[in-house]
Amino acid sequence: MTLFDRVFSGNDAVYALTENAIDDAIKKYGEDKAVKFPDTAYSLPCYYAVTGTKVADLKGLKEAHGVVKTLMTREPRLNDAFMSGVATALCAEFIEVLKYIDGAVPYEEPLYGHLPDAVIRELGVPLVTGDIPGVAVIIGGAPTTEEGVALVKSYQAQGILVTLVGEIIDQCAEAGYKTGANVRVIPLGKDITSVIHVVSVAIRAALIFGNIKPGDANALMEYTMKRVPAFVNAFAPLDDVIVACGAGAIALGFPVVTNETENIFKVPKSLIVQPDVSKFNATSLEARDIKIKITNIDIPVAFASAFEGEIIRRKDMQVEFDGSRVDCCELVKAKDMNEVEDHKIELIGPDLDEFEVGSKHSIAYIVEVAGKNMQPDFEPVFERKFHSYINCMEGVMHTGQRDMIRLRISKDAFDAGLRAKHIGEVLYAQVKNEFEAVVDKCQVKIYTNEADCTRIRHEVAIPAFDHRDERLSTMTDESVPVYYSCILCQAFSPSHVCVVTPERLGLCGAVSWLDAKATHELDPNGPCQVITKEKMIDERIGEYEDVDESVKRLSQGALEEVSLYSIMEKPMTSCGCFECICGIEPFSNGVCITNREYAGQTPLGMTFPELASMTGGGVQTPGFMGHGKHFIASKKFMKAEGGIERIVWMPKDLKDQVADRVNETAKELYGIDNFCDRIADETITTDPEELVAWLTEKNHPALSMEPMI
Repeated sequence: MTLFDRVFSGNDAVYALTENAIDDAIKKYGEDKAVKFPDTAYSLPCYYAVTGTKVADLKGLKEAHGVVKTLMTREPRLNDAFMSGVATALCAEFIEVLKYIDGAVPYEEPLYGHLPDAVIRELGVPLVTGDIPGVAVIIGGAPTTEEGVALVKSYQAQGILVTLVGEIIDQCAEAGYKTGANVRVIPLGKDITSVIHVVSVAIRAALIFGNIKPGDANALMEYTMKRVPAFVNAFAPLDDVIVACGAGAIALGFPVVTNETENIFKVPKSLIVQPDVSKFNATSLEARDIKIKITNIDIPVAFASAFEGEIIRRKDMQVEFDGSRVDCCELVKAKDMNEVEDHKIELIGPDLDEFEVGSKHSIAYIVEVAGKNMQPDFEPVFERKFHSYINCMEGVMHTGQRDMIRLRISKDAFDAGLRAKHIGEVLYAQVKNEFEAVVDKCQVKIYTNEADCTRIRHEVAIPAFDHRDERLSTMTDESVPVYYSCILCQAFSPSHVCVVTPERLGLCGAVSWLDAKATHELDPNGPCQVITKEKMIDERIGEYEDVDESVKRLSQGALEEVSLYSIMEKPMTSCGCFECICGIEPFSNGVCITNREYAGQTPLGMTFPELASMTGGGVQTPGFMGHGKHFIASKKFMKAEGGIERIVWMPKDLKDQVADRVNETAKELYGIDNFCDRIADETITTDPEELVAWLTEKNHPALSMEPMI
């Protein structure tokens, strides 16, 4: 059989299986039965992206199945094989969505099945920054369990997101290997059709971040090929269905590496035969042109971004340092060159093996840095990185910052030889690696004596934090000579540009003005460039001629004008990585804000994913904007439309997070006490008419303000 015969055969088999499944579902439920994946604004994402048509019920699914038939041409040409591969993928999506009828939960731990839109947005930032340098799709069973697990672990250690389909899932379970989204090894499902759930991730990335128009199949495939760094590893033996699925992957730009040697035909840089499974990793990265940044740190456990979400349960904990119970802190201090001995790591106090298993203790670590280009402004920038650095250690969990930190060390990491000095090794190595342009010397002091930790926290750390906060609180958009751009997200959203100011951080919530300033100092040609602010056009909405010029240049002409303080007039674009979305609520003359973590409905009649589908992609959407959580309490939040007095609704968890700062701003600007008590949440209502009644009872100021529309 030729490669074409195998693709067409596999496509025909899946098409027939899908036809029977749809007919059986119609017979059981009727044509009007709703079909959808949970927690996505994109209906059937793959079919919608390829055709531009949303499927809502079984009747629509039957019609879509007929449309897929038109892709199944049978000429022995590569394009015909690729389109049959796409048809196979769409059929797989139809089969999978039928599993979710009536809100069924077809996948149980450790299997994931469909991944919600929110997960894709969470992956956006690490994909943009390169913390996730690629996406591996592993299908089938390795020749041995040991080889399969070794391959998974090799990708995980490089920070690559790993998705699993079929027997490899059982092999990982057999070896006791940890899987889950929190460690970026995601078992999708045992059936080959479950591979569509990772294809859906790539497709929705194009819709969410790339502003790809549904129905523009050519632009979609160009986007996934150039901007989604995915690849497939398929273990022998390959049946025709897997070969057809592989053709679909290649059509999207994802090379397939296999150890199948019989009845397989190589396609340069797309279908690669590699008989040695131990070389799958190197072959795949080369085929996708993925460059892995080598980080050699002398510690006894793995170090990779894949471990950032690792959760260590109490029963698996060797020892814990908990700043909510005892005195703990982490601090960076800029020093003179003669005060720092490079790579000196001191432990003052008992080591981990001197603590009782499961016990809680104090810890304080001070990273002292020196360099001719080092500035005190960089200290908090370094500190914010500690959370990521420490969490990248396998078997170590870090939460919080400053003097409210918590570290948990797992029993497995301890048994592997991890000790306190290794935390110092990681902090030293990462600070020197990432900030080499300003750090010439670095030393780390780790204190584990209770008395030392108490003294350092109260006499050294807290005064330093207070001094920084005082300085930051007086820093305004008017008090600085320049703003900064951030175009990190252009890796996925080519037309998006963040303008970062002291009072408006990047919409991902991760880039403040000081962060952008430091990034520019460290990499003058990098993603954060100076934007002058000398030519004011409109002070009310925050529009500058030179800001417009910079945005036009940095967006390659896609965006010509932008305001910094308006949601209605020339609002800033959003890429899709935003922490929150704000949208106008016409009944109350105000705005509702929702955040990624909130899965429910809003008074706007839309969920976060539905709002995000309108707001992302690097386009201006008057009436809606993405933003960071900290921006909500800013004095510049929607200043042109009246500021935070317009906020009428937020999810309760989000409201609790920002309440203190919002109340403080409302008191200072408008003389309103406890303003958050006048902001509704889902425990009060998500109905717009009920919302207006409740706001009227609370005498909310938005009701008497000038109309927004």
